[in-house]
Amino acid sequence: MINKLNSFIVFTIISVTIISAQNKEFRKLENNAFKVGEKLVFDVKYGFVTAGVAVMEIPKIKNIAKRETYHITFNVNSVESFDPFFKVRDRYETYLDVEGLFPWRFEQHIREGSYSRDFSAFFDHRRNIAKTSKDTYEIPDNVNDIVSAFYLARTFNYDTLEVGEGFYLENFYKDKVYPLQVVYRGKEKIKVDAGTFDCIMIEPLVVEGGLFKSEGSIIVWLTDDEVKMPVKVKSKVVIGSIDAELTSYEGVAPKLASSK
Repeated sequence: MINKLNSFIVFTIISVTIISAQNKEFRKLENNAFKVGEKLVFDVKYGFVTAGVAVMEIPKIKNIAKRETYHITFNVNSVESFDPFFKVRDRYETYLDVEGLFPWRFEQHIREGSYSRDFSAFFDHRRNIAKTSKDTYEIPDNVNDIVSAFYLARTFNYDTLEVGEGFYLENFYKDKVYPLQVVYRGKEKIKVDAGTFDCIMIEPLVVEGGLFKSEGSIIVWLTDDEVKMPVKVKSKVVIGSIDAELTSYEGVAPKLASSK
C-alpha cells in the first residue's frame, strides 16, 4: 500500500512538472531590425590583406521545439590565396525564437589551421536546461548564445545611453553562463564598399565563446537606425588588428540610414 502511494506521489509530481513546462509563457519582443532573407557579406582583412570572407544570413524559418525560429548562419572562410598560410573554415548556427528572440539551438564548428573544435547546445527554455554532448546544465530564462546575443542587441534602443554606459546579457557557452557586457561607444560615419553609413559603436566584452579570438577590444559599428545592421568590426590581436567590412547586403528589414 505504501509503495503504491509513493508511486502515485511521484507520478503526480512528474505529471505536474511536465504540464507546467508545456504551459510556460515566453516573452514577446518587438523586432524591426532583421527578417528572413537578410544576407550580409564582409571582407575580413588582416592589415591591408584580404584574408577571408564572412557571411551572416537568415535563410529560413524553422520549427524547433514546436516554436518558429529564425535559422541564422554565420560562416567565415579564408580566401584561396590565404589558405596555404592559415586555412579557416568556421561555421556558426543558431535557431532564434521568432517571438522571444532567444535561442533554441546553437552549433559551432571551428576549423582554423590545425585547430578544430565542435560544440552544440540545445536550450530547453521550458525546463531551463541546456543539453550539450557532455552534460545537462541549468540556465536562466532567455539565456543567449554568442550569435543570438548579437542579433538581440540589434533590436535595442541605444538613444538613452550615454557614452560608456551599457548593459549585460547572459550567455551560455560550453558548461557555464557568462555575463556578456555591451558598452555604447558613441557615433561615427563609416565608409565601406557597401556604402557610407551613419553608425553607432558598441563594444562587446566577451569572456569566452566569441566569434573572434582577441587579445584586446572588439568594436562593432551598427547602422544608426532600426535595422542596426553591422557595417564594420575591428578586433585587436597580438600584432595589428583584424577588420571585417561590409561589402554587400540584401533582404534587410526597413530603409537604411545610409548614402551610397
